[in-house]
Amino acid sequence: MNFETVMQELEALGKERLKKMYMSNGAREPLFGVATGAMKPMAKQIKINQPLAEELYATGNYDAMYFAGIIADPKAMTAADYERWIEGAYFYMLSDYVVAVTLAEADIAQEVADQWIASGDELRMSAGWSCYCWLLGSRPDAQFDESKLASMLERVEQTIHESPERTKASMNNFMYTVGVSYLPLHDKAVETAKAVGPVEIKRDNKKSSIVNASESIQKAIDKNQLGFKRKYVRC
Repeated sequence: MNFETVMQELEALGKERLKKMYMSNGAREPLFGVATGAMKPMAKQIKINQPLAEELYATGNYDAMYFAGIIADPKAMTAADYERWIEGAYFYMLSDYVVAVTLAEADIAQEVADQWIASGDELRMSAGWSCYCWLLGSRPDAQFDESKLASMLERVEQTIHESPERTKASMNNFMYTVGVSYLPLHDKAVETAKAVGPVEIKRDNKKSSIVNASESIQKAIDKNQLGFKRKYVRC
């Protein structure tokens, strides 16, 4: 399938209801409103195609950008490529669920995520913390530096309440993911989450939401989910 065929198929799969929902979360025109599950048949047919992924991502069309993440070749992308992608990620569903997810399958994932966390830019920071969530939830514990993750937990405790809104959400997810998926620091993550307490996340034109990593970790414990690792990061 070439670029034109993919765009035509995505447009045909679009639903007005989903388009409105995506836009209520921050998406903007152009977009079609395609359910992620509806993209799977095309993804199976195309498999991995980095040149096509680049064409699709460059459109600025939310659905095309999302599909680009599914068919991208993460290990073929350079740090500069990821920087270009995060530059185009104008809201969190792109930064955290397309760019961060794609990065999580790359060998340079931690290096790039560290730079984004230190950037001071809301969506870059959010993507960096999110990338670590995808990494911790899929890779063996032995692939991580325990002392580094411990210092990251300390950073969360010290800065989460003053951080930008989307960054807060991803930092909260990081505490939860360390507590559930990275067993060497389970206890520290539990302590950190308790110290942080409830986190208020303000959203444009919507009521604020309250997230609580401590309660979420406890729910995972009750369901015997400690040590959870997913087989695949991307769809």
